[in-house]
Amino acid sequence: MAGMARYLDVHPHDPQPRAIAQAVAILQDDGLIAYPTDSCYALGTRMGNTHGTDRIRAVRHLDAKHHFTLVCADFAQLGQLVKIDNAAFRAIKAATPGPYTFILPATAEVPRRLAHPKKRTVGVRIPDNRVVAALLRELGEPILTSTLLLPEHAEPLTDGWQVKEELDHLVDAVIDAGECGTEPTTVVDWSDGAPEVVRVGAGDPDRFA
Repeated sequence: MAGMARYLDVHPHDPQPRAIAQAVAILQDDGLIAYPTDSCYALGTRMGNTHGTDRIRAVRHLDAKHHFTLVCADFAQLGQLVKIDNAAFRAIKAATPGPYTFILPATAEVPRRLAHPKKRTVGVRIPDNRVVAALLRELGEPILTSTLLLPEHAEPLTDGWQVKEELDHLVDAVIDAGECGTEPTTVVDWSDGAPEVVRVGAGDPDRFA
């Protein structure tokens, strides 16, 4: 898919089912979307879309070591993708949904190409955002995601129109649900059995200190 990105104007608290269905149809057709989260705009594609990761890497100029994030609807979905011990289970459950990304060992459910090449880890998160929740419900599977931070920009884009202007020929749809934040998630690496905050962002890092 190429050409102009479809622009979907979505209500932030009560997303229109028709717009959500259009976005999900694009994802199911192996498209790439730009969508708002509880932290900032993100690029999203289907987990099984092999070409999707390449497109995200191309937009963001990322190398092979980049941790992709699997955005999940709920804790049950998250638990199928990563291995979680009891201590991590309690702390992560208490912090979700929210603006956190957790890096954990991937299960066999996660395609090899999405995990870190050496560590076999992957990022997972459950956003506190109604538009994302609606997308995930309709799609029925996690969305493979990366923060929409363009190589030449210091901060992520916040405005749907701006996103459409910059990425018109690089993504297949842009969801605009009003003003989005600029701060990416707080990233907590839990792959070694204890939490290590590797990026301070929108979520409170002190919970994992």
